[in-house]
Amino acid sequence: MDFQGGNRMLYPKSKEKSLSKSLFQNPTSEYRGTPFWAWNCDLDKKELTRQIDILQQMGFGGFHMHVRAGMSTPYLSKEFMDLVAACVEKARDNKMLAWLYDEDRWPSGFAGGLVTKDPAFRQRFLIFAPMLDENGGTYSFEFSKTISADGVRINNDKERLLGNYDIVLDENGALKSYRMLKEGEQPEGVIWQAFMQISPTSPRFNNQAYVNTLDKKAMDRFIEITYETYKKRVGKDFGGVIPAMFTDEPQFARKTTLPFAQSLKTVLLPWTDDLPETFEKAYGEDLIAHLPELIWEQADGKPSTIRYHYHDHACERFTEAFADNCGAWCRKNGLALTGHMMQEPTLKSQTGAVGEVMRAFRGFDLPGIDMLADRREYTTAKQAQSAAHQYGCEGVMSELYGVTGWDFDFRRHKIAGDWQTALGVTIRVPHLSWVSMKGEAKRDYPASINYQSPWYAEYNYIEDHFSRVHTALTRGTPVVRIGVIHPVESYWLHWGPAEQTALVRDQLDQNFKQVTEWLLFGGMDFDYISESLLPELCEKGSAPLRVGKMAYDVIVVPGCETLRTSTLERLEAFQRAGGKLVFMGNAPRYADAMESDRPRALYQVSDAIAFSRSALLDTLNEYRTVEIRNDSGSLADNLLYQMRQDGDCRWLFVAQGKYPYNHDLAQKQSIRIAVNGLWAAELYNSLDGSIQKAGTTQKNGKTYLSFDVFCHDSLLLKLTPYVGDCAVDTAKAPITTVPVAVPARVAYTLDEPNALLLDMAELKLDDEDWRPTEELLRADTAIRRQLGYDVWGSSHCQPWCMEGKTDVHKVCLRFGFETEIEVADAKLAAELPDDAAIVLDGKPVSNRPIGYYVDRDIRTYALPTLSVGTHQLELCFNYDTHSALEWCYILGEFGVYNAGRYNLITKLPQKLGFTDITKQFLPFYSGKLTYHIPVEAKAGKLKVRVCQYRASTVLVSANGGKPQQASLAPFTVLLDAKDGINTVDVDAYISRTNGFGPVHLADRKLPYVSPSGWRTKEDAWTYEYLLQEEGICSSPVIESFTKD
Repeated sequence: MDFQGGNRMLYPKSKEKSLSKSLFQNPTSEYRGTPFWAWNCDLDKKELTRQIDILQQMGFGGFHMHVRAGMSTPYLSKEFMDLVAACVEKARDNKMLAWLYDEDRWPSGFAGGLVTKDPAFRQRFLIFAPMLDENGGTYSFEFSKTISADGVRINNDKERLLGNYDIVLDENGALKSYRMLKEGEQPEGVIWQAFMQISPTSPRFNNQAYVNTLDKKAMDRFIEITYETYKKRVGKDFGGVIPAMFTDEPQFARKTTLPFAQSLKTVLLPWTDDLPETFEKAYGEDLIAHLPELIWEQADGKPSTIRYHYHDHACERFTEAFADNCGAWCRKNGLALTGHMMQEPTLKSQTGAVGEVMRAFRGFDLPGIDMLADRREYTTAKQAQSAAHQYGCEGVMSELYGVTGWDFDFRRHKIAGDWQTALGVTIRVPHLSWVSMKGEAKRDYPASINYQSPWYAEYNYIEDHFSRVHTALTRGTPVVRIGVIHPVESYWLHWGPAEQTALVRDQLDQNFKQVTEWLLFGGMDFDYISESLLPELCEKGSAPLRVGKMAYDVIVVPGCETLRTSTLERLEAFQRAGGKLVFMGNAPRYADAMESDRPRALYQVSDAIAFSRSALLDTLNEYRTVEIRNDSGSLADNLLYQMRQDGDCRWLFVAQGKYPYNHDLAQKQSIRIAVNGLWAAELYNSLDGSIQKAGTTQKNGKTYLSFDVFCHDSLLLKLTPYVGDCAVDTAKAPITTVPVAVPARVAYTLDEPNALLLDMAELKLDDEDWRPTEELLRADTAIRRQLGYDVWGSSHCQPWCMEGKTDVHKVCLRFGFETEIEVADAKLAAELPDDAAIVLDGKPVSNRPIGYYVDRDIRTYALPTLSVGTHQLELCFNYDTHSALEWCYILGEFGVYNAGRYNLITKLPQKLGFTDITKQFLPFYSGKLTYHIPVEAKAGKLKVRVCQYRASTVLVSANGGKPQQASLAPFTVLLDAKDGINTVDVDAYISRTNGFGPVHLADRKLPYVSPSGWRTKEDAWTYEYLLQEEGICSSPVIESFTKD
């Protein structure tokens, strides 16, 4: 790879004349996923290098060395950097890529607290608050009691007064008048104070604070501590084995508004010490004097230019200090900057957290997004893709699969990745691959996409698919003819009290969402154009409108209320030169947030349409490149596409863009694709690497292709210039299949021992009496609070920077469990210190580990034979601020009967039916489960379909043959059959949900799984076990046939 200054390339093979068959079938590391590899424990070199081999086995091409909750190795220390260097060397040996991550957890910028130990670099924010007397009933104003001589509030060195304001509102809650009060002046209305506050310390930031991202000096310090440290230790590999630096969720202090204009509540806004000075330099206005205009609406109903300029300036200060600064350092040192911003999807969310997302991408070489909880944030992806197109970036990064839980299966992995691939993602950063499950780490947004998941060795099926698609979609240039002005600056005008502005802001956000989806699912690819970036990317208007590396034939203005003068200049020139300019809805009323006739004048000589889907698609139809319709003739409004020009050929990728109606149903969709131009086509099968001709017809300057697709399918097509007959014989000889009887219950094999979850225990602290039975995490929280320790959670201070061990206490846990059978060779699985005492039924048990369960930090211990009856297991160990109480397990060859909160060890069933295994004595089992189905058939083929399943992935084999994937619709595999009795094995990889998930979470509507899901309260908590359905849940459909 060539990473030298501005001439870096992540995909040098994309410049080869054509995509070779060998590269498509066996993509190299740069095309493969590179997960967040969670460094979350006391790191060990041997274990880290072992796991790199595992990640490669899973199909990954690299890894992000990402510090997460639980790491005890000192961050950025010599020990830490030695481990980074060792992993870089291992990546080199394995021909993989080692990606850097620039923070201890997130958000980026505070260097794990090393930057913000100096208060000068801590985050600032503006507090605008009413001043009440201490009873809250009347207003009072005594200047001398408010601030000290140096302007700092008495008894609080974290706040500095900016001004006192006399606020008078009219009957509608709009600003009637406002003024700054001088000492001794009496107010006419309500006194409000504005003061700058410095962020206080927080365990979330390792007992420091977040950084001042509006201050370049603070970010210079961040770069010095973090980036320079990496450079010193592994800088020789920048641009080689180390392609990029990932920055995660940088943001400024979150903006708020008043709920009601008359509310006497605090408003927060981002701030920094010299913001008034730089604001005045930029706009010639006194920001401090006009602060109330940021809070309330003006009485004349006009937008405030002060408010508009404030949002613009805060965003610019943030972008200059963070993205521009970090990006420039990376370019100078041969790295690409990647990562994503905070709160990307909506106009509201990005206004509140960063001002404008697209502006920050000017500092990125590989713009990125964060797609949590299997959301479909088309706006998020399209913003990053648009910037990547315009800046000529090689690809887009996505941090994906986060907070989806243990039960997020291969079906969802594929389609969640497919739609993002269609919107430009080529760098997949799956979230999350844990180094360890020790302590709180196991609740850090599972699943672990690593060896702890039983399906890890099968994951290359997913990664091979995406990496093959990437070999094509990183070639050439995007084919996009439509540009859309991004409307975020119109949103800024209405950042006022929710009572007065929420409706219009909601409508603007709805418009933003609708325009994005109308175009994408109407088969019209487009790019957003940031007004703030346009002057840099487009020197002057022309037709087509050239914006960076892109050229747009048509520009859409989607209901914007204000446009920049610089935007108007370019659009006017574009329209004069013959470009098609389309205004949706009403004409903009403002230029730079000031009343102006100029936007309307342009509106009147352009194409003005209603703000509707039909009007938009109709007026843009002549600029359509691809059209995808169902066989009914309607637009296939569930599909997305991406097209790229690669020399004289084109690549077309089509993917499912929406959630399927039902993942379990193999519903076929017949589609017809029409592409402008005359083309021959080849279908590149990304699941198996095969390439075959696709039938096409040519008519009236267009090429038509027809396909049947299922809900997990995607299509990758190579289009080459048409030179003759492209007909392909797709006729298949009729095959007569014979249904095969499947028994109602079949034999099975467990790949792991069955488990009884022990999460309820009596507890004894030191010499206290035994406490009543309690769930262990709740018990842990109680004793930590009693002892004055911070409670475990994702916001806990990292172990590496916690103070030395506190006074040591002794904790004993006493579990009770019952068995109705004798159990030999049982094991205890637990996270215990080396000197823990294990006592079963009053007799000591060896505390020498004999193995591990699921994760190497969950060690196993041999137990004596369990007799029929009730047993008492006691665990005693030392406990300090670094300790935690964690669930334990009894492992062995037994079944478990579960009813609510009651569990009983019993016999394993001899056979299983095709239904939920939690009702078949396997409530907490979370490993591979193989169903052995006897099938009588003649020599030939077996067609096996397994559609109703609850497992991470499903593979099928016959008679000891190689297992084949059956995870995706239509869930069907063909297997060789012998004459007589055949054994069809169905491997169901059960998720870890019921063994390690939030089994007491009563809020079934919770949209995502976070650490708090294990510690819910009140009605969201239950002591009963709320288990997820698992297993093959309907009989596989098996047919036999002979093939001539």
